[in-house]
Amino acid sequence: MELVISVWNELQRWSVYPLFSFGTTHMTLVRLLGLVFIVIFAWWVSIVLERGLRRMARRGNQTTLSDSGVYALTRIIRYLVWIIGTLVGLTYIGFDLASLAIVGGAIGIGIGFGLQNIFSNFISGIIILLEKTLKVGDFVDLQSGVLGRVTEISMRYTRVTTNDNLDIIVPNSEFINSRVTNWTLEDAYRRIHVPFGVAYGSDKELVREAGIAAAKSISGIVDSDDRQPDVWLVNFGSSSLDFELVIWVGQELVTSPGRTDARLLWAIETELSKRNIEIPFPQQDLHLRSGQITVRMADKDATVELNSARLDDAGT
Repeated sequence: MELVISVWNELQRWSVYPLFSFGTTHMTLVRLLGLVFIVIFAWWVSIVLERGLRRMARRGNQTTLSDSGVYALTRIIRYLVWIIGTLVGLTYIGFDLASLAIVGGAIGIGIGFGLQNIFSNFISGIIILLEKTLKVGDFVDLQSGVLGRVTEISMRYTRVTTNDNLDIIVPNSEFINSRVTNWTLEDAYRRIHVPFGVAYGSDKELVREAGIAAAKSISGIVDSDDRQPDVWLVNFGSSSLDFELVIWVGQELVTSPGRTDARLLWAIETELSKRNIEIPFPQQDLHLRSGQITVRMADKDATVELNSARLDDAGT
């Protein structure tokens, strides 16, 4: 019994023994454990609160917030709970909040020496959540070449998932400092251009008919009074008449551009073949000013040989 009491007294002595000092605050084992507990508890409360608010928003029928608005609001609340929990923990260990100016100065020096990217990404994440120019579910095309759907906006990064199911971690500052094409910011519909070419001499009306028929054979193509499929003649190419199939597509096709282009080209080739419209291959004319050329034409029955075919200055 005396041994137990002795051990207990020793633990009590160690729990209040100053391990180190921070300014006028003496750090003890009890205070450190209390700080860790408060921070972990604040982190747990923030997650539970965020999930609870999202469930309430989904069940509520009178809410005026969109899914993206709910996501931004709950994320900001989560960050606030973290900050409040940290301040409570610092107060518990006896830290003078009035001396935060000193800590702020130290952080400022740290930012100047290498933390500026982390700080920039954190502020950029808050701006993204508040402005709502980027939200979870948007399909974006970044200047760096990243193309995909936004699946998460975090404190430091935004996760973009490509159509090949690859998760790309993009720093938040890239969305603020670089060009970002948001394909689904407000309008879910988008106009796309699918180029194709046909041989010279083809009936333009038949080509237009084939292009529109190809568009209408794909589900998800918009065909309304003000957004009808059309075929444009855009260029007289070196070996073809160049056309573009111009169509409006819904969100399902917008978010899979590679697959959409492949399906449309497949349908265009099918419709052109039905109408016996030729898709040409590149051709070039060869002009020889002088000299001698030998041409041999052969099949399985006979061989015809033309020798000494001389060409004058205007010959071909």
